[in-house]
Amino acid sequence: MKKLKVIAVVLVVFGIQFSFSQVKDQNIGSEVVNIVKPYTPTISDAFKVKEIPSLADGDAHKKETIQYTIFSFPVASTFTPSKGTAATVDPQEKEKLFSNYATLGFGNYGTANAELFITKNISRTSYVGGMLRHLSSQGGIKDLVLDDKYSNTSLDVTYGVRERILSWNIDLGLKNQMYNWYGLPTENIVFDETTIKSIDSKQSYNTIALGGKVDFKASFFSGADMQFKHFSDGLNSSENRFFIKPNFDFQLLNQKVNTDFVFDYVGGSFDRMLNIDSDLKFNTFIAGVKPNFLYQQDDLSIQIGAGLFYASSKINEENEGRVFLYPNIKASYKLVGDILIAYAGAEGNLQQNSYADFVEENSFVSPTLVVAPTDNKFDIYAGLKGKLANSVAFNVRASYLNQDDKALFVSNEFNYAFANTEGYANGNSFGVVYDNVKTMSLFGELKADFSKNLTFGINGTYNNYSSDTQAEAWNLPQIKIGTTVDFDINKKWYAGVNVFFVGERKDLVSIQNAAAVFPPMFDSTEVTLDSYFDLNAHVGFKYNARLTAFLKGNNLANQQYNRWANFPVQGIQVLIGANYKFDF
Repeated sequence: MKKLKVIAVVLVVFGIQFSFSQVKDQNIGSEVVNIVKPYTPTISDAFKVKEIPSLADGDAHKKETIQYTIFSFPVASTFTPSKGTAATVDPQEKEKLFSNYATLGFGNYGTANAELFITKNISRTSYVGGMLRHLSSQGGIKDLVLDDKYSNTSLDVTYGVRERILSWNIDLGLKNQMYNWYGLPTENIVFDETTIKSIDSKQSYNTIALGGKVDFKASFFSGADMQFKHFSDGLNSSENRFFIKPNFDFQLLNQKVNTDFVFDYVGGSFDRMLNIDSDLKFNTFIAGVKPNFLYQQDDLSIQIGAGLFYASSKINEENEGRVFLYPNIKASYKLVGDILIAYAGAEGNLQQNSYADFVEENSFVSPTLVVAPTDNKFDIYAGLKGKLANSVAFNVRASYLNQDDKALFVSNEFNYAFANTEGYANGNSFGVVYDNVKTMSLFGELKADFSKNLTFGINGTYNNYSSDTQAEAWNLPQIKIGTTVDFDINKKWYAGVNVFFVGERKDLVSIQNAAAVFPPMFDSTEVTLDSYFDLNAHVGFKYNARLTAFLKGNNLANQQYNRWANFPVQGIQVLIGANYKFDF
């Protein structure tokens, strides 16, 4: 009964509230209700009300703040979790890196190859390092009548400091090279035994270089490179070269401005010229500046600049001074992010040539060269680069290069007057001629990293040359192709293959005139040097983290080709050796 009374009271209150919730402006009238007996509600009657009255009360009721408290007490538990077993993961052993190494190898033709690299941190910011290299061969090319052995030994030492704002290093380099002018043209000229024995074909080169580099961070003066080099040979030739190349970076109108300066001097002398028994002296001084502005917006990057150079050249008593102006424009646009990028440019430069550079490119030049700079007027190019897949990258480019006074290597003519006194005057050396050469080139390159254990690369270049005064662009091939594959067989073994192909070249050689018996006469004739390919391979075994054994093979196809006219290369060359890494 008590429950029924409570329900009745609730319903009465609800009814009163509902009546007061009506709109005040309406008059619903009045009615007298006489209750005969008490109302006895049922549960089913309570659910007959289908409408929920909308309250017109606009008063904001303050929300009651309710605080919760937790009364905790310990509960004894008899649950014992089972012991889990961690999944087994094979950790990859991190390869230990060593700061120093030594390499020693020996092969046929009496070949010896040795390298020693050492570096040491003196303090937290300073270090010292050195590299000793040696490569030599006792020769033995088939059918040669002159000695063909050679050697190349160099020592480089460096000391440097790396700090937060400033980094710098100073380098000292020493080099000794020995070669022989062994390319005697016995097929074109008749040499008797006495003449051959009297030819001293040996030539040696010595280099002393002192240089350095400085880099600044957070400074408009970003750094500079400098070097002094003294180069000499075994026939009293000498050359000095000094250059300094400062670089400046700063902001102008919210754009980055980069400016390169160059001051480059080379000067030297030879005891004689090829056909004149008189000394030859030369010197060239180049001063230049190359400012450029870098503009970047979204996927577009443009570098706009120019190069202004002044060159003063002197050969014996002839002086010449000229001013050169070059374009320096580069642009790239991301067509599809990093997947496809288009680029183009137009660049030019005044190239300083030197006797040391010529020897580096062709060790069989004679010490009778005219040394002068090359005017690279402009190199206009356009290309595409990007990715064919995540691990395959490509680059294709077409270019047009215009050069004045380009240095071309050409065989020296046989000099009958000096053949008995100079070892290079028997048609067995090379000189330099200068000509205006225009080159149209197509270049393509593909690189693929199929995995961390296999890499592949191939590139090719096609050149079309046109010269002004010379009949051909001597000793420049039209086609060059190279490919490289390196792979790890397993954790212990690795291998690699390298193949390159060089197309035909043109040269001028001396041929004895059969009609002239005495005094003999010689004619210069154009010849075509056959194209060639060279197959090289190597395989190595990692005995442990420190010791690795290797086997290298060069010219495995045993191609008897001439790199230069009358200068055949060695046949199959095999070199076996080991490399040892260590720390102090």
